[in-house]
Amino acid sequence: MGGAHATQLRVDRILDEAHESGDPVQIMTLFGLSSTTAMNYVTTTHPAEGANIRR
Repeated sequence: MGGAHATQLRVDRILDEAHESGDPVQIMTLFGLSSTTAMNYVTTTHPAEGANIRR
């Protein structure tokens, strides 16, 4: 149960950062994510702008 809690905390932190910055490169750097995963977080938190972010 502790592992699930830690995982959810990480996801919440990534979502918060993606919401605040909207910068997939920053998300990749801070959390060690792939470009695809970082873009998924950014487009989840900024759905209206997702089409305007360069990939």
